[in-house]
Amino acid sequence: MGVTFRQRGSFKKTERFLKKAEKGGFFDHLEEYGKLGVEALSYATPVDSGLTASSWSYEIRKTDEEYAIYWTNGNLQDGWFNVAIGIQYGHGTGNGGWIAGKDYINPTIQPVFDEMAEAAWRAVRNA
Repeated sequence: MGVTFRQRGSFKKTERFLKKAEKGGFFDHLEEYGKLGVEALSYATPVDSGLTASSWSYEIRKTDEEYAIYWTNGNLQDGWFNVAIGIQYGHGTGNGGWIAGKDYINPTIQPVFDEMAEAAWRAVRNA
């Protein structure tokens, strides 16, 4: 018992894109998307003191298998509670109450993901 795959056509454009990407190319623009994400998240973060909104940053990690952008927020209350995540998902209060979360991260970062995907698709089509 086995599995058979058949394909017709050519993967020349995809292969050409991947070879360019391997040498840099598309992935050289990750810095732009990192900055764009920080700007969007900073703008969308609910403001009390402004510390959480101004604490967004990004890191690009490159390994043999992947390129990744990590957006982080460094505003930690009491050294451990990430305020941005508390706003996103909700959190308890000191007197046993609960403050409901507000989904502001996902709808804010999704257009950045969409733009990255569109740029990758354009690069593949034009390779």
